[in-house]
Amino acid sequence: MTRGRSALPWTGGGVPAGHGTGRSGPPRPGAEALPVGVEEEFFLFDPRTGRTIPRAAGVLDAVRDPDRVQREFAACQVETASSPHTDLGELQRELVRLRSELSGAARRAGCRLTACGSAPFENSATGATVTDIPRYLRIARAYGAIARGEKCCGCHVHVEVPDREEAVQVCNHLRPWFPTLLALTANSPFTAGRDSGYASWRTIAWGRWPTVGPPPLLDSAADYRATVDALVRSGVILDEAMVYWLARPSHHLPTVEVRVADVCATAEETVAYAAIVRALVTTVLHDIRSGVPAPRPVEALLEGAHWRAARDGLEGQGVDPFTGAPVPAWRLVDELMARIGPALAAAGDLPMVTERLFLLRCLGSGAARQRAVYGQRSNLQDVVAWMGRQTAPVTVCDLPLLTSQGDFSVI
Repeated sequence: MTRGRSALPWTGGGVPAGHGTGRSGPPRPGAEALPVGVEEEFFLFDPRTGRTIPRAAGVLDAVRDPDRVQREFAACQVETASSPHTDLGELQRELVRLRSELSGAARRAGCRLTACGSAPFENSATGATVTDIPRYLRIARAYGAIARGEKCCGCHVHVEVPDREEAVQVCNHLRPWFPTLLALTANSPFTAGRDSGYASWRTIAWGRWPTVGPPPLLDSAADYRATVDALVRSGVILDEAMVYWLARPSHHLPTVEVRVADVCATAEETVAYAAIVRALVTTVLHDIRSGVPAPRPVEALLEGAHWRAARDGLEGQGVDPFTGAPVPAWRLVDELMARIGPALAAAGDLPMVTERLFLLRCLGSGAARQRAVYGQRSNLQDVVAWMGRQTAPVTVCDLPLLTSQGDFSVI
């Protein structure tokens, strides 16, 4: 929910506006990769109770390098914002460093940093302390129970698209892929002390805010500007930063911001997801410059596919947003990989993403792994402790493993 930070050093590099217009061909090996940056939101939990604790101010005071960390809407949350990178190895090193430093600061402040989309013990009745920042307090007054309700942690990926006209068109072209991106990152099965029945409860809870959902099909940057201005004038949103569409041209950076995902359990998963998003943006940019029109799935089917992805994640059925046919979620992932494979290969990211997807097939999504930990002793505090260990750098041996019989165990 943050406004973002305009100090991020996005320079307008990467693929220049207007470059390669016309039929430029698919991404080529060795082609310059688009810069990408990541924002990650985290909960602060009481290590004794497993419940959220409003200590963001103390954590930020304990951070040794505060430039990339900021407070969030709720005082039990903090957010990191990476630098932009073309080399995803550098992005991973920065995310690991940010998580490690913030986790240490949380320990010094008497709490535990945790990467999960929803707080397992909280719900809309428990509420949370709002951060004492004027804009946040205005939002809390304007949106009542929605603002006072349970809090959510997401992962936002920024991909550099400096041409505003192209950025709007990129958002149009991304729409059919939102459910698959959500299934890949679902990491919030628990709420109110029990299993929600959803792989991404964050998606359901967050969906109560105005403008959350797929962006409308817009014709131009002027159309985007007029739509946002109308939403602000109407009082539906207080400012442009409250445009919570699943993808949007950033209001303060030369990027397209993709806002689909739960925060991922590990930094490695975040980097793989960022690679997928970058490759998808690269692919649809090629389509746009080749004159390919934006796909137009039926709105009701697209919304239904997104709901189904929130419920089932990777472990169940997805929905084809064009036909409405039920499809195994992993088949939709395979279709996505076929679509973006050339862009991943051109950026040098295909081996890393392929390996990460193999691990997700073996280990399960973040939601499935949380449920596996809970299944061992039916204790949500175990889940919170396990998630805290995943947030800072870990090895694969700390992850639960899906056995050939379909059961989970810990390696």
